[in-house]
Amino acid sequence: MVESLRKIWKTEELRKKLIYTFLMLLLYRLVGVIPAPGVDPARVGQQMDLPLLQLVNMMTGNSFSQMTIMAMGITPYINASIIMQLLCIAIPALEKLQQDESGAGREKINRITRYVTVGLAVLQAIGLVAGLGAIKSGWFNYVLVGVSMAAGTALAMWIGERITEKGIGNGVSLLIFVGIISNLFNGIISAFTNASTAGTTSGWMAALVIVLMALVMTVLVTFVELGERRIPLQIAKQTKGRRVYGGQNTRLTLKVVSVGVLPLIFAYSFMAFPSTIVQLVDPRYEGAFSRWWLTNMSNGAPLYIIVSALLIIAFTYFYSSISFDPKKQAEQLIMQGATIPGQRGKNMRQYLQTTVNRLNLFAALFLAVLSAVPSLLTRGLNTAVPFAASSILIAVSVALETIRAIQAEMSVRGIDMDVEKGGFM
Repeated sequence: MVESLRKIWKTEELRKKLIYTFLMLLLYRLVGVIPAPGVDPARVGQQMDLPLLQLVNMMTGNSFSQMTIMAMGITPYINASIIMQLLCIAIPALEKLQQDESGAGREKINRITRYVTVGLAVLQAIGLVAGLGAIKSGWFNYVLVGVSMAAGTALAMWIGERITEKGIGNGVSLLIFVGIISNLFNGIISAFTNASTAGTTSGWMAALVIVLMALVMTVLVTFVELGERRIPLQIAKQTKGRRVYGGQNTRLTLKVVSVGVLPLIFAYSFMAFPSTIVQLVDPRYEGAFSRWWLTNMSNGAPLYIIVSALLIIAFTYFYSSISFDPKKQAEQLIMQGATIPGQRGKNMRQYLQTTVNRLNLFAALFLAVLSAVPSLLTRGLNTAVPFAASSILIAVSVALETIRAIQAEMSVRGIDMDVEKGGFM
């Protein structure tokens, strides 16, 4: 590891990219302490126990709880990207732009995504802050909140794009990564501080268990994230003029958990929304339905864990169905003259479908179990756990992608970074 870091630092171009990335991330965190005008932060702090707000706060690195101009963070951009991805499937014109090989269509979709991001940022900022009653009186304050927080999101989006273009890549992901790591660090420090203040054995044990489970989950997620299903391919020889193409063996690589963190985010959002509505309508839980919901659907309750697991499984299969089409993949392989050993024609599509279904089953069960661990810890330790399954998964995925990007940069320059020679992996 030390040797790998030394090689990276000695490579001038890569060193400049790393420094540029660090400075842009530092700028993102520094801007994240500027308070948003027209907001009463104390009012927001009183209601940060709402599940939906906790989800937003996790993605923004505590910027929402502090009501800074980065309160919306990069979340509207993520939502806009998901919306555009779904629309590209539903609207033929957008699908045609997405498949444009010249790159002009993709650039146009990116431009539309930016506009949608700013619009969503304005609506989310005014909607969330006004819903909490945290906007100061006067219509001008509504404008200030919408404009300032949308400007923060636009700046975050710009920083992410600059890191992708001039830094080490994965700009938007790195912004989320920084927020998650900040939350995790602050949560662990808070756990040990509370244990020291209380001076009880149970407090210290709870803090140590939280740290240990964070490490175990990180190692487990890393192991699964690196998992691949490699399908062997044989490419037939093709003669064009005097040249012979193909005739070699290759492989089709499928990730074990190809859906990433989206099923977790969808499931958490789905569960957080009704909980937030119930808490806003009946904050003292005086109604029968509110008391039932508090007992059975609060974080850590058995029914909550079961429903969340079922939603994660459902969203895993849904997202996989729109992101990978076995029929289309089989047709592309046939056009390229590739075959799977032992499979021909329609059998290739069926083989790919069966393989994807098995991977989806494992991914769904893995994500469901992973999501239950923080909830069980919260219930068992009777204390707040500063991480969720989605945050661990995002952090590990971004870290691995960043390492791969660095490895690619070093490989281009002829510097080996393999594990056998002291590299990252």
